[in-house]
Amino acid sequence: MRALVTVIAIVSVMAGTCAFVAPALAEPQGHASAGTRAMSLDEAVSMAERRFHARVVRADSQQESGRTVYVLRLLNDSGRVWTVRVDAATGAVH
Repeated sequence: MRALVTVIAIVSVMAGTCAFVAPALAEPQGHASAGTRAMSLDEAVSMAERRFHARVVRADSQQESGRTVYVLRLLNDSGRVWTVRVDAATGAVH
């Protein structure tokens, strides 16, 4: 019984350590660095909807100076419609 309690305690400590280390190793969402992949259109849509508290009603992808830019049209609850541009490589919103 004592051995079982010891094993459970060790596993619990190891699981807790992994939970704290994993987020520290992750890339910040929406920011690509050298050697990482670009943001997908779905990720850009999700990010814009969270950031602006609005719904993306149209999403297009364009190439500008060799870079992928997502053009997103948003609609909020009050009926306002506007367009934002998201750089796929950096996640920057313009």
